[in-house]
Amino acid sequence: MEGEIPVVDLEQIEGKSEKLREICEKLGCLRVINHGVPLKLMAEMKSVSRQLLDLPDEIKRRNVDVIPGSGYMAPSDKNPLYEALGLFDVASSVSVSTFCSRLQASPYQREIIEKYAEAIYKSAIDIASKMATSLGLKGYSFESWPCQFRINKYSFTPEAIGSSGVQIHTDSGFLTILQDDEDLGGLEIMNESGVFVAVDPLPGTLVVNLGDIAVPWSNGILRNVQHRVLCKGAGIRMSIATFLSPPPDQIIEADPEFVDANHPRLYAPITYGELRKLRFANKLHSGESLQLIRLDN
Repeated sequence: MEGEIPVVDLEQIEGKSEKLREICEKLGCLRVINHGVPLKLMAEMKSVSRQLLDLPDEIKRRNVDVIPGSGYMAPSDKNPLYEALGLFDVASSVSVSTFCSRLQASPYQREIIEKYAEAIYKSAIDIASKMATSLGLKGYSFESWPCQFRINKYSFTPEAIGSSGVQIHTDSGFLTILQDDEDLGGLEIMNESGVFVAVDPLPGTLVVNLGDIAVPWSNGILRNVQHRVLCKGAGIRMSIATFLSPPPDQIIEADPEFVDANHPRLYAPITYGELRKLRFANKLHSGESLQLIRLDN
């Protein structure tokens, strides 16, 4: 796997998939095809995302946080080339409507956002379910888990080539589905050897990576992924990241399937909200907060 991101055909996975499990254990990142999101819709959503992030600042700032980090993120001293808009719950018609109304989305833009939200949510649930099945958990339901998406814009200048678009971090949720820019790369993940490798564009695919909550949920079987974005060339880079996470008040603990005499429980039960508080309060954005709930420390 070193030096490349494996591609998985979601239509070819039946029952327990050793390949999928191996990827999730060792790398925690893959590309998927036959993911259920129409390619035309992906292109339309990318165009709408660009239009929304080209809006005046006073309109973009109406996209306020529902939870910390879920609303508009303006360029900052730390990430001066990056800005983003967030939709908290893509499965909620109220949440989608509020997002569109605050940004004064046109009827066409609203239609595309609604269709994309529905398609990407179905894909997220399907991918998570297939991961659970690959670990031996048949019938595990993610249907009650909210799904947030964030549309990202990187304004890369010639002078910025080689610099950071977004700092090294892990995602806090269970899994992230990324529609990355098919023209301008820059995403890099840390592989199992501790080396950053490029996730080069591959049109029509979605990138899937595991976040912090996947680690205690699986009793350490699954691997969360450190990643970053570098400026590889001048231009506007657009991406759309969808995050599947537990409800904030849901207790996360390893299923009995993952715990036995040879594999004792590694992490104390904790709610997703509490884990996020540890992450933000201690400024631990690269998975270090998991060490605070280890039982063998």
